[in-house]
Amino acid sequence: MNSIKPPPLGVDQFYEQQREQLSLELLSAGLESRIPITLSDIHRPGMALMGFTENFLADRIQIFGRTEVAYLATLSEADRQAALDRLFRFQVPCIIVAKGLEIPSGFLERANEHTIPVLRTPQDTTPFIHQLTAYLDFVFAPAISVHASLVDVYGVGLLFTGRSGIGKSETALDLVERGHRLVADDVVRITRRHGDMLIGAGNEVLKHTMEIRGLGIIDVQAIFGIRAIRGQKRVEVEVHLTDWSDARDYERVGLDDATVKHLDVEIPLITIPIFPGKNITVIAEVVALNHLVKVYGYHPARALNERLLESMRMKLLASPMVRDDTE
Repeated sequence: MNSIKPPPLGVDQFYEQQREQLSLELLSAGLESRIPITLSDIHRPGMALMGFTENFLADRIQIFGRTEVAYLATLSEADRQAALDRLFRFQVPCIIVAKGLEIPSGFLERANEHTIPVLRTPQDTTPFIHQLTAYLDFVFAPAISVHASLVDVYGVGLLFTGRSGIGKSETALDLVERGHRLVADDVVRITRRHGDMLIGAGNEVLKHTMEIRGLGIIDVQAIFGIRAIRGQKRVEVEVHLTDWSDARDYERVGLDDATVKHLDVEIPLITIPIFPGKNITVIAEVVALNHLVKVYGYHPARALNERLLESMRMKLLASPMVRDDTE
């Protein structure tokens, strides 16, 4: 398991990637910035314009909305220039003006002097911030790479892990042949999105190829068609394949659910011992279906345990005549 640190995002890269989607317009002399974009969070500099700069977050994209522009319009020319001077004392990645608003005189001159790109969008401030934050969350999402196979089984993302050669790829291939969808094999890139959601995807170079020992490299899309693959999938259950050991006790009831952490997010962990003749594919399908049952509020092992306890309780409460009537 290797941690992947997202690289900084240059303002020029951001502009080229999101110019059309965010309807961005360049107002300053250029896109060069002294510091890159490194965070998914944004900042609105209203308090700094009013004079309170103690908690000013200069390492974030600064958003000017109607509030900031309207406040500057209420100031005298001297006070407005003083407010802009306070703002441009800080080196920020870039400034984006929302709602297509006009900026006051002296704004662009200061931005060009301090090498701070200024962009503008016609979009309303709040929807724009949501869209921008979603994009930055994607770019700067924490990520790891895992040696595993990821398959969409009945809509559940099953991450197959285990030692090299234990049969992860063969299990994934068998599931694809049964109509399920391969997301990635051998190397799975997992990113954390929206707080506690793990999204798995394949390597850009490997795409949907698989290495099957004795056969070599195969292309799943070319053999099984477009319906046999998908680009990414939420990782919901880890299925750990391990060699059978007579000395080890394996879970047989399932009252206590085991979990594993990836990027500090817990997901269910199912450990399946491997021995000749065991149908791992059918078990994997049942793992997915059992997970769906639990998601909808029904836990089979706990339900059985409750029935057994209720049966025992009713027997204890039965009268001696009923309990001992064996005729």
